[in-house]
Amino acid sequence: MKTVEETLLKRTSVRRYEYDKIPAETLDFIYRAIANTPTSYNGQQFSVIAIDDQAIKEELYAITNQKQIKTCATLLMFCADFHKIDVLAQKKGIDNPHFENTLDGVMVGIIDAALAMQNAVVAAQAAGLGSCCVGYARTANPEKIAEILKLPQGTFVICALTLGIPRESPDLKPKQPLSLVVHHNHYRTDDMSADLEQYDQTISEYNRHRSGTTTENDWCGHILDYYRIALDYDMEGYLNKQGCKLPFVPKK
Repeated sequence: MKTVEETLLKRTSVRRYEYDKIPAETLDFIYRAIANTPTSYNGQQFSVIAIDDQAIKEELYAITNQKQIKTCATLLMFCADFHKIDVLAQKKGIDNPHFENTLDGVMVGIIDAALAMQNAVVAAQAAGLGSCCVGYARTANPEKIAEILKLPQGTFVICALTLGIPRESPDLKPKQPLSLVVHHNHYRTDDMSADLEQYDQTISEYNRHRSGTTTENDWCGHILDYYRIALDYDMEGYLNKQGCKLPFVPKK
């Protein structure tokens, strides 16, 4: 196992993998780390679909066009999940208030699933595996992906995580300095534009000189371009079809 410092501070997104399968004991370690995720109310409002069936990975690749989805050894699909509590509530004859119909409920499901994915990322990194989070698995034809995964009402995909034995060692991508990440006692009230401009330039330099494919992308413009594209995603409609009745139910 890698040290805590190596695991947390040296991780990069790995998109190219060896053909070898992940040892069963390593996967078991990752799954146990996922199961031990801290969740809101201990409600554990998430589930993970582990995919090693190549045909299913190929189907998902055809939708997302993310090559690592079909070449990884194991693909994990992290989902918010309010279905399990509903199954037991019906079995026990308990009225279900359907928390997933509220903004807080949807946020809780997303946070729980995201925390579970981070546990998986850390466990995989510690075990010497490579991983890559694929957010496009959430937005690229989500209804078709829900059909492929046979997702019941009350569940929806948050993100995918590809796992495998690394075939590459990507450069460590610069992150925002601590002066922009950690605010002490209250949000920064001074002018942070100089720090932001410096980071923007750092990303530009990194993208120009990184190993592999280089670009002219900065941080600000590139991220805002993504936001513009994301405005066209109909996630509200998808969530409605998966059982989260939006617009959110107002309090009575």
